[in-house]
This record gives sequence, C-alpha cells and structure tokens, in this order.
Amino acid sequence: MADLPKQARAVIIGGGVIGCSVAYHLAKQGWTDVVLLERKQLTSGTTWHAAGLIGQLRATPNLIRLAHYSCELYANLEAETEVATGFVRHGSLGVALSEERMEEFARGAAMGRMWGVDAEMLSPEQCRELYPLLDLKDDVKGGILIPGDGQADPANIAHALAKGARNNGAKVIEGVKVTGIDKADGRVTGVTTDQGHIQAEVVVNCAGMWGREVGRMAGVSVPLQACEHFYIVTEQMPGLDGKLPVLRVPDECTYYKEDAGRLLLGCFEPNAKPWGLEGIPEDFCFDALPEDFEHFEPILSQALERVPALQEVGIHTFFNGPESFTPDDRYILGEAPELQNFYLACGFNSIGIQSAGGVGKALAEWIEAGEPPFDLSDVDIRRLQPFQANRTYLEARVSETLGLLYDDHFPFRQYETARQVRRTPLHDALRQRGACFGELAGWERPNWFAPEGVAPVYDYSWGRQNWFDHSAAEHRAVRHDCGLFDLSTFAKFLVQGPDAAQFLNRVSAAQMDVAPGRVVYTQWLNARGGIEADLTVTRLAEDRYMVVTAAGSQRHDFVWLQRNLPEGERVYLTDVTSGMAVIGVMGPRARDLLQPLTTADLSDAAFPFGASRQIELGSALVQALRITYVGELGWELYIPTEFTGHVFETIMAASKPPALAGLHALNSLRMECGYRHWGDDLTDEDTPLEAGLSFAVDWTKADFNGQEVLLKQKQAGVGRRLVQFRLADPAPLLYHDEPVWLDGQRVGHLTSGAYGHEIGTALGMGYVTLPGGRAPRAADLEGADFELEIGRQHCRARASLKPFFDPKRERIRM
Repeated sequence: MADLPKQARAVIIGGGVIGCSVAYHLAKQGWTDVVLLERKQLTSGTTWHAAGLIGQLRATPNLIRLAHYSCELYANLEAETEVATGFVRHGSLGVALSEERMEEFARGAAMGRMWGVDAEMLSPEQCRELYPLLDLKDDVKGGILIPGDGQADPANIAHALAKGARNNGAKVIEGVKVTGIDKADGRVTGVTTDQGHIQAEVVVNCAGMWGREVGRMAGVSVPLQACEHFYIVTEQMPGLDGKLPVLRVPDECTYYKEDAGRLLLGCFEPNAKPWGLEGIPEDFCFDALPEDFEHFEPILSQALERVPALQEVGIHTFFNGPESFTPDDRYILGEAPELQNFYLACGFNSIGIQSAGGVGKALAEWIEAGEPPFDLSDVDIRRLQPFQANRTYLEARVSETLGLLYDDHFPFRQYETARQVRRTPLHDALRQRGACFGELAGWERPNWFAPEGVAPVYDYSWGRQNWFDHSAAEHRAVRHDCGLFDLSTFAKFLVQGPDAAQFLNRVSAAQMDVAPGRVVYTQWLNARGGIEADLTVTRLAEDRYMVVTAAGSQRHDFVWLQRNLPEGERVYLTDVTSGMAVIGVMGPRARDLLQPLTTADLSDAAFPFGASRQIELGSALVQALRITYVGELGWELYIPTEFTGHVFETIMAASKPPALAGLHALNSLRMECGYRHWGDDLTDEDTPLEAGLSFAVDWTKADFNGQEVLLKQKQAGVGRRLVQFRLADPAPLLYHDEPVWLDGQRVGHLTSGAYGHEIGTALGMGYVTLPGGRAPRAADLEGADFELEIGRQHCRARASLKPFFDPKRERIRM
C-alpha cells in the first residue's frame, strides 16, 4: 500500500513523460505540494516504447516554440538530474519524393527559422552525403536538414523529469489507480483511488490512452483513441557510427533512427488500426500488441528499396504498441470546459516525447495564472466538440489521422473519414447544386460550388487548386451582383436577464448598452488585453442579447462567457446554435433582390448599417442583421431552423436569384477588405491596438476586461502592428506564416493570406515590428521595400494599414 497524502495542491494522473513533465514544471515554479499518481509503473503505458525522436518543426509557430523548448530542456536534463537520458543531437533529415513535398519543406523551413529553428534545404546529392544508406533511386527531389533535432531514451527522459520533480518537492507514487474524480459546484475537489482519497485544488489528466476514460470519470469529454503503431528494429548493422541523423521519408510513410548499432524503422501508415475500442485491459503494463506483419509488409517493401542495407540484416524486434490519437492530429491541452481546475494534457499523436517539455512548462504556467501563457488555441481542448469523443466517430477518424502525420499537408486539406456528422438545414439543397463541402468542428460547410459537369471534389496542390477559378467567379458575383452564403454554422448564444447589459459591458471592449435593434462589433479581452473572441452582439430587447461568433469558436467562447459570469449576477446563457440557420445575402444587388420578398423597408434610411430588425420574408419571420464580412451591402438572415428551407427557396425563386458562394470566396472577399479572422489574425496574445481595432473599443467605459493594460498601451504606443500586404507578382499564392522581410531583415510573419480576385494578386495580413522595436505607421509603409518569403523565393510586396479594396468602407453603407 502506498503512503497517500490526504490532500495536495495538485494531483497529476499518469506517470508517462507528459505527467512527469507537468510535475517537474509545477514543482520548479514552487508548487511543492504536488502528487503524481501512476496506476502501475512510470512509463508503462506508451512512453516506454516511443521511438524517442526529438523534432522541432511543427505545423504552427507556437507549437514550434513548445517543441524547441523541449529540445533545449532535454539537452541539459541529464546534467541536472544525473539520470542518463541518451539525448544526442545528430539532426534530422527529411527527404522529398515530389516537388509538392519540397514546397512543403521549404515553407516549413522558412517558418522554423523565424522561430529559432535552424533549417536548411538540400539537394538530392547532399541528402545522400548526409545519409549514405539512402538510395536516391530516380525520385528524390531534395530534402530538409534540421541539425538541432535530437533523439533520446524516452523512458529515461520521463525518469529524469520525475527525479527533477522529486528534487523540487513533488511526490511521485506508483501502483495507485485513480477510480474517480471528486467535484462540487462545478469545480474539481480531488480524486478517489483504490487506496483512498486525496483532496486537491487542481487535478491534471495526463493519462495518455486512458485519458478518455479518466475524463469520463469527471464528466469531461476527451476525444482520443489508441491506435496500433508499428516499428521494427534490425539486428546489428555493420558500418553504423552512431552519428546518422534521423531520416524521414514521409512520402513512403517511414522514419529511420539509428539505435545502438541497429536501425529502427517506423511508419505512419494511411489506414491505421484503432485499438482498445472495448476498453484497455486492466493489467496492461509494458505490454506489446500482437504482430501484424501483413499490415506492415507494404511499408517494409518500400523501405528495403529506399535503404538497401536493410536487405542484408535480419529483424531483431517487430514491435506493435498503442499510441493515442485525436480527431485533428493535435494534442489536447488546457482546462476542461465542463469542470473548473480539471486540466488535460493527453492525446499526443505520437509526438509526446518531443512535446512533453514545452507542454509541461506551458500547462504549469497556465495552472498558476489561470490562463494560457500564450496563444495555445491550436491545442486547447475548447476547440473540440463533445460529440467527438463518440466511439463510432473516433474509430473512423483516427484510422485516418495517424497516417496524415506524414501525408502531404496541403492547404485546405479535408478529412475523408467521420464526415456528414453535423449538417445545416440547407446541406442537401446545396449539395444538389454542386457544393463541395469542407469540415470544421464536425460541421459540413460549403467551401465552393462546382458548375455543371465538374466534380465537387478537391485536387490538392500548393498552387492554384481545381476550385480556384470557380471560387473566383463566386467572389466576383458578390462584388458586382449578389451572392448567397450558408452561414448557419455560426455559433449563436442568447444572453438574457436584468443584468445582461452590465455583464456584456464588462466582458466586451465596445459599448453594449445600446438601443435595442443595434448590432455591435466587439472583442472580448483577457486580463492582458489579448483578444479572446471577435464577434458581433445584437441587442434584441432591454434584457436580451444575441451573440454571434465563428463555428470553430463555439465552445471556447461559450465557456469564456460562463467563466466570466460572477455568482449572483442575474444573467442566463443559452447556446441556440442549432435552433437557427443563417443565410447571408451580400452584394450591390442585395437590396433589390430582397425588397420584393418582404414587407419591411430595406432602404438605407429605414434599415441602416448595424441595424437589426425582425422582418417578414416570404411566409416566415426572420431576424435580419445589416452586417457584412465581405465588404458589401448585405444582410445576415437568422431563421428558425424549420423555416430555413422555405426562406432559401423563396430567395432562389427570385427572377434573378443570387449566385451561390462558399467559404473560400468569403475568405478572399474579407481579405480584400482587411477584415480580421480570430485564431489567425487575432489571438489571445494580440490586443485591439496591435490589431488595428482601436475603433471597436469604447475608451470612455468605466470598466471592462483588459482596460488597464489597453490604456497603458495606448499611452506608451505599441511595438507591432497588423499590416496588410499585396504581392507585386500576381502568380504566387499566400496562405499563412510566410516571413515578412524589410531591407534584408525579418520583421514579422503573415497570419493569413488569400487571393484577392478583384485586386488581381495575392493578399496577406501579418504583424510587423520595425527595427528598433516599434510598430509601423502609415508613413513608414509608403514606398517601403517589403518582401514575403514564400517557400524558396522572396516576392516583393506593397504594405498598407488600410484595406486595398474600398478603404473608406463606402460600399457597405449603400
């Protein structure tokens, strides 16, 4: 029996590398009253059999920051704890078998260098020189070298972190199984184990592939599922000197790691095998799964040709072990939406070792401060929906996401599995009219429309994809005539009660105490002045408001409201997303189209921009908001779900119906007008002043979240500014994270990009800090020689603080 304490400041569930890192970092920042509980033995779940690859280049800048920190931590961990970690830095080499993969490597290298990761593009010959075992055959196009990448003994990394935690006062207890999560009044209060109770202020779910089960104990949805993960280890191979870099050939789904005179060959195959769907065996500990050579054989066949030396040695170990995967290949981090002070760090998609150091530090700081230390929306659990923990959904989705780790990461890449789960009332009607759907938060959303005779499917590339011209036609229809968007996936909340205005005024930067019938564009800010949400709020009545935000922000923003509502305030929050569809009718002809369909006066005098009215449309009543995200005259029509088909048919029966437009067109239209997008151009690290949104702040209000920081920033001036760019050359495309250069110096990076079909070239937005640490002013940008780094080329760009299309916003007030 373990000697369990009766109480602790924090209890961590799970003794893998993640749990050990969280314990280490909490203890390092002074939390000595920390208890880590492991059901069996440290590392006995998945950590012990991990490949131990320590890579730094990830999909987004902030994930790079976390991985880079891990690498630096592990480099010094052995000296600190006197536990041999086996950490060495021999670098990693990625090899491309297509020009598209080379483009992906080049864009990744540019982003990595921006965040301190040394990355170098190589020719085929340079790849072979670095990795003599590699057969170039006739298909290697080149590669990418990251010399600072490393490899280590995963179990010993975890043991070193555990020892470091103990050295700083934490308790690490093995052989104790958590059987329940204690809670009261919406907060966690401790854990129940097979050996007693521990009261705790904070509980952290680091249970790995058991994370969903532990979450269920707490009433928390944790979308992850274990999959079988394969590798082989050869017999001793002559000629290995222990200095080869890790080799990745993602086009063949493989990686190769030199390991004590042997070669480890692992894979991320396209059709993975979910495991443990009926539950993980109670006695699972340092266990391997049954071999499945038939499943692995196609990978091995390619590997024998790519690295011919494998043909000369036998297989020492064929290993199959479980790893947990999530619906979007990003791990799960942060405070649970359903339960305060219950935190999660699990679902690491086979990158747990390389992520653990940074994740432990970030989560420890999050727990201490009660908010993320920087933008972690990529991995924040609030991005996921409760239904995504559904077993049927997970079984289908993770069979794909494992392989996507090494598949081409093309822009606009769509998942193929677990689709058709959430559908708007217009889904079938739009599908019949050629909609090609994308998926977000489970929603099926029309991204573009295929003309008759064209298949509504994606053909991916880094260039102009097959939908480019069709979306351009939709874009131009909205600019010059009229387009219809299905915006039903917007999240919609009702905020009601006698104190609703007071409450919303406190959480919003703009003035919320406006007359009923007004629509207000605003941001919700955190204590640092960072933007937690970017949305509209409509006052429907004295005591009733409607909040409208993005589909992907639904859970994040609703939880933000809940957590900011003081006890005793007379406010009632209701998520009504499913009860209302939204149709956007936008373009210079929008009024002419809608006016014959309604008895309401839609003239500018009677229905000005920023107004909201309940109107008759056909035989239905709808809430019409004169607002736009495309920079044109238009209305968003909020329709009870059961009336949506009728309203749509009424609009489409007009003598000249609107063109159907998808979200790709919405994105290109908003980019021309300089409209920001939360999660890209706006994050919880960016303030309204930095983002150019000071016009949306009511500086005269008595008190609102982040006000003190904003006032100080306004007085002192900002050190960076969101700037808009247009390429001089109309051929290249912009997506996001392209570095921005000025006079030979890197001064920022793009946060989003799209092609401006009306402008005739690609456009982007990004934060810029000029040499000397100051934000650019309009005069600084006039005639400045900016360049954007797009893969392997630098392209000249013009910069502006104003939109390149309709900078005076005249078209929305027609």
